[in-house]
Amino acid sequence: MNWRRTWAVLVKELRQLRRDRVTLSMIVVIPILQLVLFGYAINLNLRHLPTAIVDQAGTSSSRQLVMDMLATDVIHPETDARTPEQLMTMLRRGEIQVGVVIPPDFERRLARGESAVQVLVDGSDTVVQNAARQLARMPLTDSARERHLNSVPVPEVAVSVVSFYNPQRVSAINIVPGLIGIILTMTMVMFTAIAIVRERERGNMELLIATPVSGTELMTGKVLPYGVIGLIQTSLVLLCGIWLFGVPVRGSILDVYLAALLLILANLTLGLLISTRAKSQFQAMQMTFFVFVPSILLSGFVFPFEGMPEPAQWIAEVLPLTHFVRLIRGVMLRGADLTELWSDVLALIAFTAVMMTLAVLRFSKRLD
Repeated sequence: MNWRRTWAVLVKELRQLRRDRVTLSMIVVIPILQLVLFGYAINLNLRHLPTAIVDQAGTSSSRQLVMDMLATDVIHPETDARTPEQLMTMLRRGEIQVGVVIPPDFERRLARGESAVQVLVDGSDTVVQNAARQLARMPLTDSARERHLNSVPVPEVAVSVVSFYNPQRVSAINIVPGLIGIILTMTMVMFTAIAIVRERERGNMELLIATPVSGTELMTGKVLPYGVIGLIQTSLVLLCGIWLFGVPVRGSILDVYLAALLLILANLTLGLLISTRAKSQFQAMQMTFFVFVPSILLSGFVFPFEGMPEPAQWIAEVLPLTHFVRLIRGVMLRGADLTELWSDVLALIAFTAVMMTLAVLRFSKRLD
């Protein structure tokens, strides 16, 4: 082995790497990004779960109990509700994740040593379900007894938890719907990210320049075949999830495919925008990875959305996977329809429109 020649190759590689600014920036940015996301944004200790409280007792003891529960910071009242039925509707729509019901006979239940408070929890997210159970184990009744019921025996567990949609806490039921989004994000963005770049590298762009095809027509033609591929992938994951893991589809199957189609279009247009920026297929794949990592970590697929600080939640709201995870869990696990989840539907449509517009504006039929 000739070390002199090896050294020459090493120097050449370093100079080439220095000229490749995208790769150089990825070497620095990706480790920092992962460090910040894991260290700052990821938090398994849930706080401020969106909650609605129905206090049908309306006594000083029940109000004090509500104050004690809020003081734990596990729950945060997002909206008002009057009946348990309203709480169930809010849970199905995804407006809240926890509902607290204090019945009219609250104090009589305490006196009889019965469970006096019900916590209704959206069990489609097992992490949220665990947080609600922790809330039930907190010594909430001690303060009530000290303040108002010194002479009354208070049960050790005064709060019961009723979990909906996944009471057995089966991980696959929580994971598989979101996994559809992960697979679609990984494949759709990458497929289209290299689409335009591949045309340049193979010299096909010259042929396209000679044709009357407009930028919009070219972009649409690039997107449609991958859209069909995405729907086929959705079907495969869905069938395997139902067959192998018993994942339920409580909502409309049409809504499942519409939600998948919205995510596919959002990812395809994002991939097209990346392809207009990248100069090689390698750069396109690097940029795809730059989008993929925060999508997994911040979307709520693995780590709870409510555990992240607000700046991380703002970033997550921009990512299409965040809205798809809410949609698909709402439709498949809670039986909601897309009209009840309209805010996430609109977010995906807006994302697609913006990305497509930017991609078309950036696209140029001129060779670099």
